[in-house]
Amino acid sequence: MNQKVYDLAKMIDHSILHPTMTDDDLQRECEVALKYHVASVCVKPYAVKTAAALLKNTDVPVGCVIGFPAGNSAMEVKVYEAVKACKDGAVEIDMVINIGKALQGDWNYIENEMKAVTDACHENGAIVKVIFETDYVNRKEDIIQLCKIATRAGADYVKTSTGFGFVKGDDGKYSYTGATIPNLELMRKSVGPHVKIKAAGGVRTLDALLAVQKAGCSRCGATATGAIMEEAFIRFGSQVSKQG
Repeated sequence: MNQKVYDLAKMIDHSILHPTMTDDDLQRECEVALKYHVASVCVKPYAVKTAAALLKNTDVPVGCVIGFPAGNSAMEVKVYEAVKACKDGAVEIDMVINIGKALQGDWNYIENEMKAVTDACHENGAIVKVIFETDYVNRKEDIIQLCKIATRAGADYVKTSTGFGFVKGDDGKYSYTGATIPNLELMRKSVGPHVKIKAAGGVRTLDALLAVQKAGCSRCGATATGAIMEEAFIRFGSQVSKQG
């Protein structure tokens, strides 16, 4: 694997989060993550122990979602869930904020929640990515405020979406947008120098991955990891079979 392809692989958090996924799916997707040497897998809380065992002594660490996908758990429950995930083997935590509190501008609550989870994770050796869910929290001033709070709270990353922030349209059907380049660029400008950016939601192609990288992202959540990486091998050289 050449450096260009390796760097792209190390942007990807391979997401294994759909509610219907079974333990067999978890094992298969951990194998996908290992095949491409991605940055991490991102799994549901109950799956952390199994994923950590499957990926033990590899270069793919385990991450876990907290308060997922709607962010509605009590603050204390999010802290407990994060600590439990760390003790089970997660070294990266993706936490959903309390969306309603953000929309009503209760920034004290949001800051207390972010700091409580971030401190607990750091005490247990994990990094923290704070999910804003920008399909719901979509006003520029709110995104800027969340970035400032995340910086003060010591978060390691800010992140756009869960991939499950479905909005009901006028036709009665649900859809989501996920990461957008304007939101990513806004987040990049609004966080402190030590906070990184993660795109999530709707990044399914190599071109989309390259676009979010250009917008300033260090990580990207993806389910289409295989397709993205195979296209990277074709475009930038070095076949997967040559890397072992």
